[in-house]
Amino acid sequence: MRREPFEFLGTAREYFGIWIVNVLLTIVTVGIYSAWAKVRRQRYFQGSTRLAGASFDYHARPMQILIGRIIVLVILAAYNLSAYFLPQIVSGIIGIAFLFAVPWFVARGLRFRARVTSYRNVRFDFTGGYGGAFLAYLLGGMLAWGTLGLLAPIASQWMWNYTLGNLRYGDRPIQCDPRLEKLYGQFVLPAVVFFAGVVLIVGLGVIAFVAAIGTDLDVENYLPSDFAVIGIIAAIYAALLPFFLLYVLVGLLYSAGTRNVALNETIIDGRHVLASNIGRWRFAWIAISNFFATIFTIGLLRPWAAVRMARYLAGATALYSAGPLDDYLSTVKDSEGVVGSEFMDIEGFDFGF
Repeated sequence: MRREPFEFLGTAREYFGIWIVNVLLTIVTVGIYSAWAKVRRQRYFQGSTRLAGASFDYHARPMQILIGRIIVLVILAAYNLSAYFLPQIVSGIIGIAFLFAVPWFVARGLRFRARVTSYRNVRFDFTGGYGGAFLAYLLGGMLAWGTLGLLAPIASQWMWNYTLGNLRYGDRPIQCDPRLEKLYGQFVLPAVVFFAGVVLIVGLGVIAFVAAIGTDLDVENYLPSDFAVIGIIAAIYAALLPFFLLYVLVGLLYSAGTRNVALNETIIDGRHVLASNIGRWRFAWIAISNFFATIFTIGLLRPWAAVRMARYLAGATALYSAGPLDDYLSTVKDSEGVVGSEFMDIEGFDFGF
């Protein structure tokens, strides 16, 4: 097996020029330019990602993205208007119908994203249908939330199997079947961190509450009633903030682990194996520090954060190929039914789900 590492060659300086123009034109056009901004962004990031000396390409047209977003906005507006003007039972039925329509949007969106992506002039394709999306994204989400995360590895197995297992490179199949025991192995660390964090936060809260009682502080004698209410609300949000940060940390640790498992068990055309070796704590640190760097600089470091994450993920990913890729790709291009025809440019919309 021959190891071919992924590389991301983009720089924060280059992307900043693209990003700032995208932001300004999106503001000036009241959001309409966001479709063109997405195309520019995707073309830069995919064009800067290289494998075996060749980069990826993004072929979507801005109007496809804009039409997809308009469709989604119309649907959401119609649902909110129905919830406001129609009886509660009718609006509830419409909401349930919309919920069952989400898997269709997901499947179409994944197909669009695959078909507008190519590597060495060979398009990807996605063959997943409604049933798989319903299982992976609707029932899987309910299963994970309904069991407080205990069955989240099962939902992750469904999601990765659907998302990667239905991909095609040209006419060549891609298999992804992450084993459940390995996914549960990645579940242990986030679970330990979560319970330890809850114990720590609750313990500190009890100590602070006892200390506050000991001071016999009467808020109403020091602050007007309006300020007292605001102070109580602020205290509630301050108490919930540590739990939110803990949830984000646990989610990052778990998602990095499941990505490693899924990609390490993904095989292209029965001969090429993907590999992922993300450090979970390193991934969480990059994501969290990127977020705070973006917030504290009012978004000015967003290009640096995006490039930083893309470079790390590419560097932690590789492809083990059975022989030189040039020989293999020549056989893919000569195959019948290769997904590279022009109809892929106009088929479908990006719904953003």
